[in-house]
Amino acid sequence: MEIKGLSGIGLSSAFPLDKATNQTNALEGAGKFFKELVGKVNDISQQSDQAIQKLATGENRNLHETMIAVEKSSVSFMFMSQVRNKALEAYQEVMRMPV
Repeated sequence: MEIKGLSGIGLSSAFPLDKATNQTNALEGAGKFFKELVGKVNDISQQSDQAIQKLATGENRNLHETMIAVEKSSVSFMFMSQVRNKALEAYQEVMRMPV
């Protein structure tokens, strides 16, 4: 019985990855996520501004709806800020890792 070596088999052959392509895909995915997040927060903020203007001009007499819109805008902005902060912390942690 003859046992042959496992030449040419390694992690790179088991998981063939093109590093440049994977980094590009990851960066595009993260960029797309943040672009959509900022866009949604901006839309909510504009809706809040419109609700305030309508209340100030007397077009809308529902103060509670205006306050809900303002709070929704505030919460969405705080959420976006926390996501950004966590992403920066993760990046900084990766950069501190020894190579």
